[in-house]
Parts: sequence; structure tokens; C-alpha cells
Amino acid sequence: MAVERKFVEDRVRKLRVKEWMAQEVRNAGFGGVDITRTPLGTQITLFVERPGLVIGKGGRRIRMLTERLKEFGIENPQVSVDEIQNPEFNAKLMASLLARALERGWYFRKAGYRFLYRIMEAGAKGCEIEISGKLTGERARTEKFVAGTMVHTGEPIYTAVRVGYDVAIKKLGVLGVKVRIIPPDAELPDEFEVKEPVKEKEMEVEEVEEVREVKEDKEAKEAGEAEEDKAETNKAETETEAEEKSEEAKEVTEE
Repeated sequence: MAVERKFVEDRVRKLRVKEWMAQEVRNAGFGGVDITRTPLGTQITLFVERPGLVIGKGGRRIRMLTERLKEFGIENPQVSVDEIQNPEFNAKLMASLLARALERGWYFRKAGYRFLYRIMEAGAKGCEIEISGKLTGERARTEKFVAGTMVHTGEPIYTAVRVGYDVAIKKLGVLGVKVRIIPPDAELPDEFEVKEPVKEKEMEVEEVEEVREVKEDKEAKEAGEAEEDKAETNKAETETEAEEKSEEAKEVTEE
């Protein structure tokens, strides 16, 4: 059971680090963290919207995060920060920004539609936002904002849909935020492309061009061979004439 216990402890440690890191850099637009074991130590890559807030002045804050990570039992942590190239397609980042907007006092319906339009205008194929909790009264309920195409079953929910979660803490209680995004480069099963058939005339023209190219190549090859034969013949004639002149000169000398 030692091996199984070790795997469980590693997974629990990674989960604790991710939760702690999300809270530490929440103001910088947290979009995820990647933890990889290397021979030199543990490589931790943060994906945020504003890397400057994580690095800090002179790298002070990132050094503090590195020291704090040693308290979780991580050996030789190496922290790097990457900026998210397309923040609208990062579901975790959108959920975090939406939760922060709700905490600042945005009305839930205004915030939901604002982020929904932002994601769709960026080019996403589909988006679904769920906000649940005590939205307008003492009774908790769920409000959905949907646009475009969204799938909830089958393999595409694992390959095409990006899901992000976050929590907004308000005076009336806790609001849960869930964001589903289908990026523009995702391939869905019901999408297909109809190719235009090649017309017969175009096929005939292509065949004629191919025959012409083959004929031109053949003629060029024959012309090259003829030039080589002619050059060899001229060379042989020149050599013969030179020999004849040499023999005549020799005969004249002997006389």
C-alpha cells in the first residue's frame, strides 16, 4: 500500500497547491497552473492575465511564492509565469473574473450577459454560464446564460468543451460560477465540409496540360540528346582532320 499511498499524497499535495495558488493570485486573473516533476525539482507554471502582478516589483512576490511553496513539501520549486494569449477562451479565467465582478457588486444578470457577449464576440462557437446561489432572495436558485452551440453528452464534453469554476463570496452567501466554452478551433461531430465537385471541362483541361508538359519534356530531352550527338560528331571530325594534317606534315618532312 506504500506506492498507492504515495500517489494519493502527491495528488492531494497538487490539489492543495492549486487551491492556494488560485487564492494568492486571484487579483491577477488566475487561469490555471501546471505542476510538473523534473530531475532538477518541481516546475510550476502559472497562467494569468496580468503577469506583472504575480512577479511583483523586482521579483519580490514571485520569490515569496517560491518560499511559501516549500511549506507544502515541494522540493526545489521553480515558479514561472506565462501570460494567457486568448483570455476569452480560458474558462477558468472567465469564471474567476466573473466571480470578482460579482463580489464588487455587479448585478448577476448584467455580469452574466456581459461576459457571455465578450466570449462570443471573441469568436467562440458556444458558451454557457451558470450562476447559482442566493441571487435575489433567501431561496437559492440557478440562472443560466447560453449562446451559440453547447454539448452536454458524449465524448465532445471532454475534448471540445472547456470548463471553469469559481466562487464569489457575498454578504447574503456564496455564489457559484461555472463557465463552459467551446473554442473556435474545436471540432464537433455534427460539423462537415461540402467540397465542390470538379467539372469535366476542368478535368479535360488539366489532362491536356499534363500531356503538353510531358510532350515538352520529351522534346527538350530529345533536343538535348541531339545537341550532345552533334557535339560528339564535331569533336570526332576535328580530331580526324587534325590527324590527317599531322600525317601530311610528317610526309612532307620525310621527303
